[in-house]
Amino acid sequence: MSDVLSVDEYLRGRETLRRRELDWGVVREPPAPLSRHQLLVTRLTCELELHVRSEGLGLVLVSPVDVILDAERGLVVQPDIVFIANPRRSIVRGQIWGAPDLVVEVLSEGTARRDRTTKLDWYDCYGVRECWLVDGDSRQIAVHQCGATRHVRVYGSAAAVRSDVLPNLRMNADGLFED
Repeated sequence: MSDVLSVDEYLRGRETLRRRELDWGVVREPPAPLSRHQLLVTRLTCELELHVRSEGLGLVLVSPVDVILDAERGLVVQPDIVFIANPRRSIVRGQIWGAPDLVVEVLSEGTARRDRTTKLDWYDCYGVRECWLVDGDSRQIAVHQCGATRHVRVYGSAAAVRSDVLPNLRMNADGLFED
């Protein structure tokens, strides 16, 4: 196997619960997230799944799940949480072949800079409609609208988070950041 992998070579590898991404053909394997990170992922997943399921809106999936943004150029990411709306469920074929409607990245010390810059740019470029960057240290959720109307709304721990992708969602951020 060469240092640069195709998406097919990457996907033929052994199934693993380790977080792995393919960054222009190069495999990245960051260390496992800390427990605080995983607590936020769990709480957010529960909130989103409850809302999405009760409204019959689509699928909520949690990492590790491969999201193939660019098969030709070898770009595969594993956001912490993804939502795919029912009309677009056909992109889920073992992996997710295309941009989810919503991605959530819980920031960690080792990933925050990359999540806020490189990955946010990829999500915007490849058609993700909305990206949440969740910062446990500042107790804030930045909701980024991607595409032509690119803008950001930042919610503190006392605010009710609103989403253009999930317009009926009313999630209070307070409970997410409780220790």
